[in-house]
Amino acid sequence: MTERENIFGRIREALRVTAPEPGHAPHSPPHSAPGSPQLAAMRHWLPAVGETFEQRLELFKTNSASLKADFQLVTNHDDLIERLRALRDNEAWTKIGTHSGELTDSACPGLKLPVCRTDKRYAMAELETCSAGITQCDALVAQTGSVLVTSRSAGGRALSVLPPHHVVLAHRRQLVPDLPEAFELLKSTYAPNYPSFISFITGPSRTGDIERILVLGAHGPKKLTIFCL
Repeated sequence: MTERENIFGRIREALRVTAPEPGHAPHSPPHSAPGSPQLAAMRHWLPAVGETFEQRLELFKTNSASLKADFQLVTNHDDLIERLRALRDNEAWTKIGTHSGELTDSACPGLKLPVCRTDKRYAMAELETCSAGITQCDALVAQTGSVLVTSRSAGGRALSVLPPHHVVLAHRRQLVPDLPEAFELLKSTYAPNYPSFISFITGPSRTGDIERILVLGAHGPKKLTIFCL
């Protein structure tokens, strides 16, 4: 059998499987999901996320691990700085890129490294020499294990994609259950003047184009670490 026949055979097999009706897929949330009718309709198509904060936090941890992202809960700012220093020492960081913010301003000076700040005028060549980019975010999405960033929350357009290691600093209160709520958050925060850059970062950059072999860091950071206070 040729590869062409194999491909068409898989397509024929897939077409025999009936798509589930909204609200009847495995792990689908109940029809009484909270929110507007539009949000409830979207949630019928999406996996459930649990009713409690603890369930959603555990789901985010599970999704992060499956995506090869490193998710760590930290207890306070001192704990955060110690963990950042451990990354600095283990990976021999020489310079970091970051931006102004509540968490970045309190954590990054403790690393005692040269800093490229992307919310001020900077040279792209300087950011290219940074070992890591440390940013804040808009939200963590439990349903997909994604980090929601914008050019306003994460120091511009390049900081989260150019350095080889992206480190995200977030609060527990920023955990949202699902994608519909993440989009509602964007609307309530920014509408009608949306940022020029909005991205859902779901694990490190990856590709499987060649021989279906997973390669990390193909189009962006090779590593993604998320610290949640």
